[in-house]
Amino acid sequence: MESGEGQRGKAGEDEVMLWSWGAGSDGQLATGTLEDQSLPQPLRSIPSSHPVSHMACGGAHAIALTSNRKVFTWGRGTHGQLGHGDLGSCLKPKLVDFLEGFIIHNISAGWNHSGFVTDTGRLFMCGDGSFGQLGNGDNQSHSLPEEVLFFLSKRVDQVACGMRHSLALFRSGSHGSSIYGYGSARHGQIGVQLSRHRRIIIIPEVILGFEDSRIVHVCANGDHSAALSAHGQLYTWGKGFNGSPDCHQPQVFTSSLTFSQVALGWNHTLLVSDGQVYMVGRMLTHVHRSTGEHLDSKMPFFHGKDSVGSLVLKRITNLIGERVVGVAAGAEHSAVVTDNGTVMAWGWGEHGQLGLGDTDDRISPQRVGLGSKGSDSCPLLRVFCGSGFTFVAKHVLDS
Repeated sequence: MESGEGQRGKAGEDEVMLWSWGAGSDGQLATGTLEDQSLPQPLRSIPSSHPVSHMACGGAHAIALTSNRKVFTWGRGTHGQLGHGDLGSCLKPKLVDFLEGFIIHNISAGWNHSGFVTDTGRLFMCGDGSFGQLGNGDNQSHSLPEEVLFFLSKRVDQVACGMRHSLALFRSGSHGSSIYGYGSARHGQIGVQLSRHRRIIIIPEVILGFEDSRIVHVCANGDHSAALSAHGQLYTWGKGFNGSPDCHQPQVFTSSLTFSQVALGWNHTLLVSDGQVYMVGRMLTHVHRSTGEHLDSKMPFFHGKDSVGSLVLKRITNLIGERVVGVAAGAEHSAVVTDNGTVMAWGWGEHGQLGLGDTDDRISPQRVGLGSKGSDSCPLLRVFCGSGFTFVAKHVLDS
């Protein structure tokens, strides 16, 4: 699931900085209700004195990191993933008091767990730990952020939370990187080959293969993991797409393209190269409710020769002519932002997560209207997807 820097002015009290739509059954839309929304809803539930600079969206909860490094969470809290010290859900953003003494610079939201990295490289996690995905050597869940003690002598750069697993990235000098995986390992998503009867790792283990690569980004979703190198090379591992075999160790995507962004869904991967979007895997695993057809079989693609395993890279042709600057993937829907501030979405739409005013699926990118203060004249937008919901944030530039 990335933004520029420059001059920022003070946000006005009536200025809309955040929009949400899609599934709202656990309060994940921050609208104050439990209703789904099929059109973008302008939000003012985070004070304008705390403009959002980054977000992370999980199964049914969300995390917002503000420009002044405050952390807000909301949505489903039944496993403690909101970090408030209880198991209650929140219909509106609530400050994570525990993190007030730290400067947070990286966040991630999994299905029912969350991760927070400080500016000094300390990693805190909370939520569901039943698969060891909190990394502290047990299967306990925690409702307050707890430091991952394994990394006390290391400096964590990024954390990525999947459905039941986690990744932690470290920079090893100026040229190499280390990635550790922990949690559910059934499909190879933590990048470590295990014995036949060992399905989880409760203490982080290093993933081999990155010693000579400078990794700049890691991501996880569902049972998949991916990493991007500084040279734009993609590594993937985890559950196989389209019935292909699971991969228990990182494999390099064979491509002549240089990738700048990657986003993982449950059954597809989105990639950005030179402002264009490409896809690997199947976007919609279910069939259309009316026709019984797989919708993505009709989606217009350019098929390339680049591949990973038996899968082929596909260029999404409907975005030709648009230069994409941001990309996000939910369970089975996708969204992009172009350089002129246009938001487009496609895929699974049952909960309104495409923001098009209905619950239909779409086989190709469709423009999302954000209203009078929306994307028509606002190029500084960022998009984030949870499993069945979407957020767009107006990017606030640091002063």
